Amino acid sequence: MSDPATPAPDWPALLQQGTGTVQAAFRRLVERTRHYQGYSPDLVWGDLQTRAYAEEVLRLVVDLHDVPRDIEAGAAERTARARYLGKDGRTYHVLLGEQALLTGIGGPDVMRPQLEHLLDALSLPGLTLGVIPARARLTVYPGDGFGIFDGTRVEVEGYRGGETITDGRVGLFHRAFDRLRTSAVYGEDARALITSALRAVRPRP
Repeated sequence: MSDPATPAPDWPALLQQGTGTVQAAFRRLVERTRHYQGYSPDLVWGDLQTRAYAEEVLRLVVDLHDVPRDIEAGAAERTARARYLGKDGRTYHVLLGEQALLTGIGGPDVMRPQLEHLLDALSLPGLTLGVIPARARLTVYPGDGFGIFDGTRVEVEGYRGGETITDGRVGLFHRAFDRLRTSAVYGEDARALITSALRAVRPRP
């Protein structure tokens, strides 16, 4: 179980050392975690990113923040998190906004295999994957993506960088997640949304 007493990493300082350092620290957090809940409104959740998709996302990060361009190292660490899915009783409940299926990361040649990978992921053990349709009625206002680790620690990411929360605000994210999931669809309904997004990606010439 992740330990809320462990000092939170200084994500901005780590980022200045390169994406490999940040992603390695995050992978170690994922390794310690047994139960995870997360919300990703406009990007595919990190643990389900293909290598090409992860590289494109991290390229956008280093270009914005002007940090070392160790993109391959960062992508290797990010995609390594997938090894923990379904292992040793770990559970993951992940919500994607429909926009995450549509955001054009890397163009069709990156998005096509990424969406195919999401379809395969629907049957992964220990993973509950929901999609919030773009026109679904929400019972909470949309916010930044976040992850809840073992119920006691929240990681939030945005332009401002990463933020680690272990105080009383953790309960706020539990409430937000519970309300967001009431708007999500699962199983065949989620598969239909992913398949629709895949069909919309331009075919290869």
